[in-house]
Amino acid sequence: MPLEGKRLLINAGPTREPLDPVRFLSNHSSGKMGIALADAAAEYGAIVELVLGPVNLRPQNNSVKIINVTTAESMAEACISRFPECDIAILAAAVADFTPVRVYDRKIKKDEPDLLIRLKRTTDIAEKLGETKKSSQILAGFALETDDEIKNARDKLFRKNLDIIVLNSLNESGAGFGHDTNKITIIDRNNIINTFELKSKEEAAVDILNKIVAMIQEEIN
Repeated sequence: MPLEGKRLLINAGPTREPLDPVRFLSNHSSGKMGIALADAAAEYGAIVELVLGPVNLRPQNNSVKIINVTTAESMAEACISRFPECDIAILAAAVADFTPVRVYDRKIKKDEPDLLIRLKRTTDIAEKLGETKKSSQILAGFALETDDEIKNARDKLFRKNLDIIVLNSLNESGAGFGHDTNKITIIDRNNIINTFELKSKEEAAVDILNKIVAMIQEEIN
């Protein structure tokens, strides 16, 4: 199997940033792409740990170890602590960029006057992992873009010291959050760009893993 014995870390799904005991900030991520990657990697022989945000879906392969998290900070802690021991990390989660400065301990009443919510930045997981990445590790990220897609994705690739970046476009019908399909473009550190047709997320996961396998084989040769 092409990834036999490799330790692979994946994050997937959204995060939830609490406002009060009943409300939170989140996004529409279903976790489908990351879960598809976890299943495919397990089939490729990898030892897979999946740091999973609050979603209802689960991997089909029982060998995948799931670490359930909720907030951006808990996802960052889980990923950063596990990264030194892994060979490959794929960051597929839609992690909140901001979280409320204040979390109310009681439900915010609707008869409150206009409410101003102050936000602070969350930990940038890709940036943190890129800072500590060893030459023997492969770090893959995702970019969801609407404008100047290739340029913005390439900038993120180099800025965060990734080895590959998977570009999703919100301009493509059937791609992005909530769909069972995805249309991806993979850009690597050598500026090689591979564009794929609209496929199921399971098929897209195989394309991503095949790219990683090819990179490993190039290093060996």
